[in-house]
Amino acid sequence: MHANPSLQLDSFVFPLALKSCSSLHRPFLGISIHAHIIKSSPVSSNPFISCALVDMYGKCVSLNLGRKLFDEMTERNVGVWNAMISLYAGCKNVGSAIQLFEVMDVEPNASTFNSIMSGLSELDGGCTKALAFYRRMREFGVKPSCVTVLGLLRVFVGVGALNSVKEIHGFSIRNGIDLHLQLSSGLIEVYGRCGCLRNARCVFERMDERDVVAWSSMLSAYALHGEAGSALSIFREMELRRVRPDGIVFLGVLKACSHAGLADEALKYFGQMQIYGVEPRSEHYACLVDALSRSGRLREAYKVIKEMPVKATARAWGALLGGCRNCKEVELAELAANILFELEPNNAANYVLLASIYAGVGRFAEADKIRKKMKDRFVKTLPGGSWVIDHA
Repeated sequence: MHANPSLQLDSFVFPLALKSCSSLHRPFLGISIHAHIIKSSPVSSNPFISCALVDMYGKCVSLNLGRKLFDEMTERNVGVWNAMISLYAGCKNVGSAIQLFEVMDVEPNASTFNSIMSGLSELDGGCTKALAFYRRMREFGVKPSCVTVLGLLRVFVGVGALNSVKEIHGFSIRNGIDLHLQLSSGLIEVYGRCGCLRNARCVFERMDERDVVAWSSMLSAYALHGEAGSALSIFREMELRRVRPDGIVFLGVLKACSHAGLADEALKYFGQMQIYGVEPRSEHYACLVDALSRSGRLREAYKVIKEMPVKATARAWGALLGGCRNCKEVELAELAANILFELEPNNAANYVLLASIYAGVGRFAEADKIRKKMKDRFVKTLPGGSWVIDHA
């Protein structure tokens, strides 16, 4: 006996329609489709439709209604369970997601763990818990997917777990997904953030094709660790390959220039942004101010701040204040510090820096006043710390 073609069609159409309602946030249309599904009772227990319904109600109507619908379902495959778990994890209610995971009556798959690990990684201090949940995933014998690996890279950055990065990199090589464009870019970024530039460059060189994200990741890795020459060399090679740089690329270039105090180069590359049609943001201006300030060109740095089309950030004023300390420039230091006291009233570094500038030119009375102001405002300095990573 042949299956009813209209029912087969509905099995494809209804899930797609419901997913569209979720994406466009059209709750009333989604409810109307649900009503139509109820009338078509033979397909009402279809797991694909059930999954799409839970997702639509949870995202468009309310999480509670999504859970109510989930609880009323008599047949639930892993996709339906994952839909509900993903909803909880997506709204940072990871506790409920884990509770649901513990009572699953079907075998979880990679998507189940991916949702929970992603939710955990978004919480303060949740990276360690996400890493522990990954270990649990391996204990279950569930093979990580490419999505798992991409999510884990963000987790590993949060905990500085270089050995774990190497482990997941090895896994991706053994399973033939290491040349995935997005994964390769992610590996470059995480190796760079962990200070392992050699491994980052190896991944970069192995890539068959490189998009702007890959170039940006490699450039930013060098910039982060003060390798200005290598960062600018990457940019020049990128231009030769006719890869159009975006704002993130230029931010990496300007950071490299600022870390090395290359003021003229920073001005040159800042000017190139206009050539490529990239609109400078406050972060770009802050890097330019930092490069000029580190080079002792304080008046130029101040002029950049005054002429910015957007409001100067605390970072830009902080860069100017830092430059004033090196040059013992009191007048601009006072101006920058007073603005910073308004923008960041609880940032002890600004008070300490201005007091240090006063003391450096022998104005100890003013330095004592700043320290007293800091005490009166209950601003406290934080103890120093160290983060040592094995780069081997």
